[in-house]
Amino acid sequence: MDSGLATKINTMLPLLDEKQKRIFLALEANALGRGGIKLVHRISGVSQTTIIRGKKELEAGDVENNIRVRKPGGGRKRLTEKYGSIKEEIEKIVADTTYRKPENPLAWTTKSLRNLVECLEDKGYEIKHDTVGKILKELGYSLQQNQKMLQLGEPHPDRDEQFRFINKKSGEFIQQNQPVISVDTKKKEMIGNFTNGGAEYSKKKNPTKVPDHDFPIKELGKVDPYGIYDINRNEGFVNLGISHDTSEFAVASILRWWQTLGANTYPSATKLYINCGGGCSNNVRRRLWKMQLQDLANITGLEVHISHFPPGTSKWNKIEHRMFCYISKNWRGKPLISVEAVIQLISSTTTSKGLKIVCVKDERHYDLGTVVTDEEFAAINIKREKILGNWNYIILPIL
Repeated sequence: MDSGLATKINTMLPLLDEKQKRIFLALEANALGRGGIKLVHRISGVSQTTIIRGKKELEAGDVENNIRVRKPGGGRKRLTEKYGSIKEEIEKIVADTTYRKPENPLAWTTKSLRNLVECLEDKGYEIKHDTVGKILKELGYSLQQNQKMLQLGEPHPDRDEQFRFINKKSGEFIQQNQPVISVDTKKKEMIGNFTNGGAEYSKKKNPTKVPDHDFPIKELGKVDPYGIYDINRNEGFVNLGISHDTSEFAVASILRWWQTLGANTYPSATKLYINCGGGCSNNVRRRLWKMQLQDLANITGLEVHISHFPPGTSKWNKIEHRMFCYISKNWRGKPLISVEAVIQLISSTTTSKGLKIVCVKDERHYDLGTVVTDEEFAAINIKREKILGNWNYIILPIL
């Protein structure tokens, strides 16, 4: 009998509104007699209080199917109605911990939801942490970890103008279906069974064991991951160097990206826009960087446009927060025991937004201390932009 009753109840309940459910379950409980309420409760999962309420409605003759299921004004009031100033109060609390990036209007808060709830409770508000999260999302906030965003010293006076220039020119290139790439070298990594930040799942009390000191192993060496991120297509390329992070290596990595992915992706391209920092292998003052870019222009036949980020703002380079951060997340807690393991970990990095990365090993040796003579530098076919020409310039091919 229980089986037949369960089938009947489970079939009917989804078809009924709240009042109809109460009346139906009360009728079934009455039909069962003593212990009927308890049995119907066990089968349906509906509380005994609700079933008893249905019985009272039956006894009172209140079984008409009104259009309105609940009384006017029933249900819990929205927090924004109960506390008219709740949004303003939340924004006031997080205002002192909010950062803003010049590249977009998104606001980031570093306070946890539960800490915000405590602050609001001290002010007399009754609210749950998930509701605070929804309100913050409506206000354009997102919970974030600490980030390296504060620039030491005074910001460069031309910083905002340079950001506007890069954003405007990137948009023009993308609209014309011309490639725009963000480039940089990720932190040098030692190869071997060394500790790697983060954690991964393994059997309880069975962590991966690594040496207590990270002394380089000469036979295994180190790697320099030079990354190229295609801003328009959300695709990455990493040239894994085993020599030195020089300007020659940097431009060789860009050329390798072009020959592997870029030329096929942009068969009609006539120019290439490179966004990069102002130091290391792509140093804005380094002669070798510009001379190697001349070789890149000559080999590809492309106009090579370059823009450097202002001093102290390299962390806003898109490759940092659209590609490198996900590579670090993917290999956290995993010792980089070999070059092949690094290639596999980088190549397997993906995101919910469809990021794909190709990683290859660069066997070449790159010499340190290469000197570019005045004659060689004078032969570079360079054109300075009218706006901040030291940071923005074009290398034209010499055909």
